[in-house]
This record gives sequence, structure tokens and C-alpha cells, in this order.
Amino acid sequence: MRVPLPALLCGSAGLLLLLLRWRRRRGLWKKVRQARQRQERSLVQMQMAVQRFREQHPSVSMVSILSLPLPELSKKLRDGSLPPEHVFYSYVGKALQMATETNCITEYLQESETQLRKAKLAGKLGLLYGVPVSIKDSINCQGHDSTLGFIKNLNKPMAEDSVLVQVLRRQGAIPFVKTNVPQSLISYDCKNLIFGQTFNPLLYTRSPGGSSGGEGALVGGGGSILGFGTDVGGSLRFPAAFCGICALKPTGNRLSKKGVIPSVLGQKAVVAAVGPMAKDVESLALCMRALLCEDMFSLDSTVPPLPFNEEVYCSTQPLHIGYYETDFFTMPSPAMRRAVREMKKLLEDAGHTLVPFELTNVDHMVFDFCIRGMFADGGASFLKKFKGELEKSSMGLLFWLAKSPNWLKTVLSWIAKPFMPRFSSILRSMRANTVDEVWSLQHEIEEFCHQFIAQWKKLNLDVMLCPMLGPALGIGYPGKLSVAVSYTMLYNILDFPTGVVPVTLVTDEDEDELKGYQGYFRDWWDRTLAKAFHGSVGLPVAVQCVALPWQEELCLRFMKEVETLVLKTDGLV
Repeated sequence: MRVPLPALLCGSAGLLLLLLRWRRRRGLWKKVRQARQRQERSLVQMQMAVQRFREQHPSVSMVSILSLPLPELSKKLRDGSLPPEHVFYSYVGKALQMATETNCITEYLQESETQLRKAKLAGKLGLLYGVPVSIKDSINCQGHDSTLGFIKNLNKPMAEDSVLVQVLRRQGAIPFVKTNVPQSLISYDCKNLIFGQTFNPLLYTRSPGGSSGGEGALVGGGGSILGFGTDVGGSLRFPAAFCGICALKPTGNRLSKKGVIPSVLGQKAVVAAVGPMAKDVESLALCMRALLCEDMFSLDSTVPPLPFNEEVYCSTQPLHIGYYETDFFTMPSPAMRRAVREMKKLLEDAGHTLVPFELTNVDHMVFDFCIRGMFADGGASFLKKFKGELEKSSMGLLFWLAKSPNWLKTVLSWIAKPFMPRFSSILRSMRANTVDEVWSLQHEIEEFCHQFIAQWKKLNLDVMLCPMLGPALGIGYPGKLSVAVSYTMLYNILDFPTGVVPVTLVTDEDEDELKGYQGYFRDWWDRTLAKAFHGSVGLPVAVQCVALPWQEELCLRFMKEVETLVLKTDGLV
């Protein structure tokens, strides 16, 4: 029997398309394998470098070097009492251990060894002379990929350093590794198809947070004394809180973002920032002193020339502090609520004044400002990033919403409203907007900021004490709980400097109290969050410390006060 020519042509065309698709997918998997092999070679290079150093310097006590806080370490490096190579290889060794345990490092910057040798010849020593620092994947380093977890970004080394990295080098710091991120950065977990899942150094079944999760794991595990990440909804603060360290999200333009790749190009509603992560507040302050210099202002003239204000940071004047225990959108875990209450009492006992601050319309902020602002084009830009990628399953709901037409989102939002109000609001917020609607949204956000500041000034506040989501959620849970970013996302919308300081650990009493956790909406997300909090005894819980825009020094001063009071309570100072 003869097959008709049209049928034969259609069948051949279909077979050819399948063959081309198979060939393309095979090519993508080849790129993934090559990237993983490079990652493995990086770890081998680190191992060999450390081994050579140990053979040549068997008497060096790496443990004692790793125990030094950054201000003391920096002082010893600058006065010559501690050789830079001793510090560098101590941290390379510890970073290698943490990479093996948590999968936090994507690449070893081997040129750091060359920079280390040249550092000895430096004339004027910068504030971070000889300090090894770690860099988030999305922050450009010359000659290295900035993948954001996308296969399409592999084998595309950056032509130059970001301004941040350039300033770090000029201040004597030695960037030595790049760290893992979730695909697209729009997640507070840390997993992608190329490099896999990063684990929390405190408990491997828990997420390290994200999107600066590799940094959180590395700094939290002691493999880096100073790390740098980005924050567009909590991406510095989640890893810091989950891994028990400190972080500062500055005002969006206090540090240069030139050469830093954002999650969504061009969106302005949710303000991104670059910031440091470290084990203590004094390290963050030293870092900001170093970065807020002429090099930063000349390399990026859009950054306001505001040097670090020592007078504000070192002030001992009592503070007028606003506080709240909940945002009435995401019910705090028992440990989160206790953290704020205990901190409030410690601050009052230390002579500060605490004033209740009432948050309103947080649901409107989450849905209409954050989600609608991030995806004002209905998710088209987000979808484009994933074109040609192998895996999108971790972003299932977002993909479905981005692909759905406006009319379907509107109809489903109307149907879901009585039964699932939050899902209904997400559907409504993911509609594509007209230019006029985007301008209207931007104006509404500006008005919201003015009203928030007016309420702040009416209460005569200096700073604010706020809850921080915690303890660390189990791996996989952040992807299911995107609505739980309300505590952090608020301060990206407002563009206020915000820091995170660990203040307590989850107790057995917190765990018992969690049995009654129902949430404010009693929906699937609330039930899932209760499960995600479960089994966390001994894990750290943090608070957020907030100041008005451009007042990073005041924010750090407040963070230092919180940290000092906690250490006194624990009998450590």
C-alpha cells in the first residue's frame, strides 16, 4: 500500500522536529555536565592549593585564624602581624569543607592566588587588605560566568568586574569564590539544574534561604568571613536568618549595582540592593566603611557620594524604636513573636523607648505592589528568561500564571475569591498591565512610601524592630510558600535599609505552641507554613532592624545594639 505524499512529508517533518529537539536537549545536557565538571575541578584546585600551603607551612594554626572576627583579622593583616597567605589558605580550606558539605560554591576564582601574590607589593593598604571574600553568582567577576542558574548563561564569561568587585579589589579584598543561587533568583531557596541544591550548614534538611543562599551557607558555615549578595524581596535577609548570621540590605542605590544582573530587567517597583553578609555587625560596618569611598562614587556616578558616617554609627544616644510582632498577613511562628517580645524588653531595659507601630493593608502591598510590580507585563519577561531551558518545574505556578491569558486569570480570580482569597489576588495581580496602569501603580507606591514615612515621623521614630521569617524552612518549602515573603518584601517596596541579626533559638516551648498554628487565612499556604516550621528546636531566629532611606549607619548602630544586648544576655560579653 502506497503512503500518500502529504502524509509522508508530515511524518518526516515531525520526525525531523523530534530529532532536532533531541539534539538540542543533548547539547544542553552536555553544557550542564561540563559546568559540573568545572565545579568539581574548582574544588580539586582548592584542595591542591591548601595541601601545598600546609606542606610548606605546617606550623600555621588555621583554626586560630578562622576564629578571628573581621575587624581584628583586618587589623593584623594591615599591621603585618598576620601574613595574607596564611589567612587566604585558611579560608580556602574551610570553604572547601563547606562546599563539600553544603554544595555552596560554584567556582573557585583561581586568579585570586595571583592577586594574593601581588597584594604584598601594594603600597597603600586598603581597609580590607588581604581579606578573602565570596561573591554571589549574579555579581559579575571578569572572566567568569554569571549564570543565575540558567544553562543559556554558561560559557559566557564577563568582560569586566562589577563596580562592587572593582572597589573590593582596590580596598585590598581578594574575591576567591562564586556561590550558588536558585534559577532566576526569584526564590528564597537555593537550587538550580546546573549546580543542584545548596544545604543549610546548621541542618542539612533545611534550606539555606535564597536567593543569596550559597553565600548564606558559606558564611554561616565559616568558609567566608565576608560575603556579598543581592536582595529583591529578602534575598540577603532570608539566608542570613536561616543560617544564623548578619546581613545588611542597604538603600537600593547606596552601593553600586552596575555589573550586577537583576532577576527582572528594568522593573522598578520592588527595589533591589547589593549588600554584605558576615557573622557579626561590626564586620558589616567595616565593610561599608571600605566600600563607601571615592572609588565607589567615581566608578558609578549614580551612587550618591555619601561616605560612612562614623558619628551616627558610634552614637550612644537612646533610640526611639517602633516595633510590631506581626504584619497580619503571614502569622509569625511562636519563635518569631517571642524574638520580638524579648528584644523589646531588652531594649527597654537598656534605656531605649519602644513604640507600637501598626501595619495596615499588607495584603494590598504584597499583591498589588510586589507581585503586580514584579510581573507588570503579565510575566512575559519572566517567561522569556526560561525559553530553551531544560527544567521549569520548580516554578510551576508562576509559569502557568505567566502563560495564561488575561481573560482566564480574571475569570479564575472571580471564581476563587470566596474560597481562596489569596490565590484569587495572585491571579488578579499577574494580569498584563497597560503603560497607563504601570504609571498609576508607580504613583501609588510613591504615595504608600510617603504615608509610611509620615506615620514613622508622627511617632518620632529613629528605627524599627520587626519580625523576620524563621526558623529555616525545610528544603523545597520556600518554593511552595512564596506568599511568606511579606515581612521582607515590604522594605524593598519602601526602599528602606534593613538588617538582620540572630537573637534567639527555637525552644521546646515554641515547638509545642506551634501545634496551635493556623495562620490568618487558614488556607493551604498557612497549613504548609506550619509544616515547614515544624521540628526546628535549636535553630536560630532573627529580627529585622530598619531605618529610613540612606541611614545605613543608623541601621547598623541599631543592629549593633541588638547584637550586644543578646550577647550580654547569653553571658558572652
